[in-house]
Amino acid sequence: MTWLLMTDGDSPVTFRLPPGTAKTIGRATQADFIVEAALVSRVHCRLTASRDNELVVEDLDSTNGTLVNGEPVGRAVLKIGDTLTVGRLELRVQLAS
Repeated sequence: MTWLLMTDGDSPVTFRLPPGTAKTIGRATQADFIVEAALVSRVHCRLTASRDNELVVEDLDSTNGTLVNGEPVGRAVLKIGDTLTVGRLELRVQLAS
């Protein structure tokens, strides 16, 4: 089961996380998912998709924090339908069909 994190709007962005992967989101070239969005740190947060179908987000001491459904988190388990906010980038959590 592959997790999808998707934006809305004119230029949609989709991040895919298959089971057993960990990826970072940030502005820097060393981030796995590079985003050019306001208030995103160089390496902002890490997403880990476990083999038992759990998706976890961890804030990596970002300047502006990581939010799940509008609430600041240090670490959180994401569920289908959640909104992950990284800087001004809002991502909806889904599963690939």
